[in-house]
Amino acid sequence: MSEPPRVAGLVWNAGLKNQTQAQLEWSATTPRTPLPLGAEIAFSTGPDRQCLGIWRNGKRLGCPTRTPLAATAHGPLCPECQTMDRSYSIAADTRLDDPREFAVYLAHHGSRVKIGITAADRGSARLLEQGALSSAFLSSGTLAAARRVERLFTSAFGVTDRVTSPTKRTARLDPPTAEQRAADLHALAENVNTLDWPDGQTLRTLDVVDHTPTYGLPADGIRPAHTLRALTPDAVISGRITCQIARDLYLETPQGLVIADTQLLSGWPLTTLEPGTAFTAGTEPIAAPVLPQDALF
Repeated sequence: MSEPPRVAGLVWNAGLKNQTQAQLEWSATTPRTPLPLGAEIAFSTGPDRQCLGIWRNGKRLGCPTRTPLAATAHGPLCPECQTMDRSYSIAADTRLDDPREFAVYLAHHGSRVKIGITAADRGSARLLEQGALSSAFLSSGTLAAARRVERLFTSAFGVTDRVTSPTKRTARLDPPTAEQRAADLHALAENVNTLDWPDGQTLRTLDVVDHTPTYGLPADGIRPAHTLRALTPDAVISGRITCQIARDLYLETPQGLVIADTQLLSGWPLTTLEPGTAFTAGTEPIAAPVLPQDALF
């Protein structure tokens, strides 16, 4: 009997009717599994967790040693595959010869606004993967010029190019309104007139998009009672999807709302169970937060 496919993680890609949606991606040829809001899911983990290898030229190259992964690892790669992955990576500036069109975006994460770049043909997928509450594309053009725009903003206005996952999750507890987020993005974008704008990137009309309806994030925020712990063999993750942001699933379970970081699932073989199967995976209670009033930029 062959083992169940190993999950690679949660991705945002075009689904039915070309709408971007959350899907579980697998290491083998198994089709992606859509995770629509309101769906009842149930999966059980297999006996071990392994590195899945890296993507190259549109396909996955499996880890040559099938290296075991610690249950606490956030992601599906062993240290050697992480090094190989970054050796040809746009994020690590080791893939500057990519000829595609790249867009510069502003992403509002509730208490932080970040600037970043994405391949223009990916549309909003990159913003949804990062969990942006609202976003707007600033310009588009070559990759090298996109990097220059990104660095101009970080140096001139102190805008970050990274926001940590804990900061994002805290902001979801009590997010600013869509109107406030849009005003922040417009105010920041107006600063382009003060910059020595580089050749190779063309400014776009600023169109702010509110992503919270796609996630199912309520306007007054979401407050999980528990968080998923590192998994063990034969653990069951189940519940109704009430919200999904970036790589986090918010599951309604008999013990309350659980936030599940799907990066803890990656590398485990998962078997689909009948909806309603009891949740047995380990969780930790979340203490009542103290909400910071962080400066945006």
